[in-house]
Amino acid sequence: MKITAVRVFELCGTMEHEGTFWEERLVQPVDIYPEHKAQGARWLDPAAEGRYPIHAHFLQIETDDGVSGIGGPMSPDQSYIICRQLTPLLLGHDPLATERIWDRLYRSMIHGRKGVVMQAISVVDCALWDLKGKWAGAPVYRLLGGPTRESIPAYASALGYSLEPEWVRQRAADMVAQGYRATKWFFRHGPTDGPAGIAKNVELVRTLRETVGPDVDLMLDCWSSWDVPYTIDMARRLEEYHPRWLEEPVLADKIEQCAEIRRSVRIPISTGEHEYTRWGLKALMDARAADVLQPDIYWAGGISELLKICALASAYDLPVIPHGHSVPATLHLIASQPVTTCPLLEYLVKWNQIHQFFLKNPIVPVNGQVTLPAGPGIGMELDESKIESRREITF
Repeated sequence: MKITAVRVFELCGTMEHEGTFWEERLVQPVDIYPEHKAQGARWLDPAAEGRYPIHAHFLQIETDDGVSGIGGPMSPDQSYIICRQLTPLLLGHDPLATERIWDRLYRSMIHGRKGVVMQAISVVDCALWDLKGKWAGAPVYRLLGGPTRESIPAYASALGYSLEPEWVRQRAADMVAQGYRATKWFFRHGPTDGPAGIAKNVELVRTLRETVGPDVDLMLDCWSSWDVPYTIDMARRLEEYHPRWLEEPVLADKIEQCAEIRRSVRIPISTGEHEYTRWGLKALMDARAADVLQPDIYWAGGISELLKICALASAYDLPVIPHGHSVPATLHLIASQPVTTCPLLEYLVKWNQIHQFFLKNPIVPVNGQVTLPAGPGIGMELDESKIESRREITF
């Protein structure tokens, strides 16, 4: 079997949602500049009341055997790299030889060890695993050695929700009522916001703990926007609320600073969402910079690379709880691993409504659990009824 075509296409549709979809954004590293701090959540503008246009790029890899695999959604810059740089390295090659393909792509893209090129390689790898599952007539987690269990607990990530206390109470209580036993919320304030920002951050965590009670885990995301003194101070203020972890307190390249924070606080530290490949994650492990590792399957190298990261992490006795960009692919990876290695699935509530919009069978937790799919591949079949237009992308 050989790869005969690598196609990138854009799908357009309309998502219905009552009210404002993105209510608030998280703190960001660039917020040290006032003009950026003042910007609100502008990721998705409505076309009309309650109607939001969705545009998404997907990859389809086709073979002379009639089997194909789908990856995505992805950004336009990833599409460009796949079309212009990766496609010549794929055409005519055996799609089942995923290790060989990954290694050739990695060695060829010498300046793509991190960032958008590695994200594009990740999309290709996930599409090849989807193809391999369809060729074998089995869900991908079986090809990876699983399943290790029949369902996976999910935690609800509340990115994009209002941080006004009354709304926090309502949404957090609703998540608990839906069966979630863990939820993650995102700070809006950082070191440049002074005592008022500190008070707002503490108020958020206090409100959450009072709402969900003592038996629901709280995770708190700093999104690479704090520094060492600020994080140590905030951790001491937040200890009494018993967070399960503080996430990404500093920029990804500040590994030693992250390790210093971990040594200095009593709240576990998670990081790795913005790190890439086994080598990037191993640097975090060697520095003892994290209690929890969070590589993204669609950024850090795809399923092939996450398998290696999980193997490394198991030798360090560290859990891998991947960032929740792509729930379908991540679910298959987690289902193939022991619960001690991959105990949880992140479900970014709003992002997954967007990222899975065009999928025929989107993954949605029920009672806080995700049941493993039985169909072949990853589960990337598209829902034609939601596609208002489709065009192939060429560069």
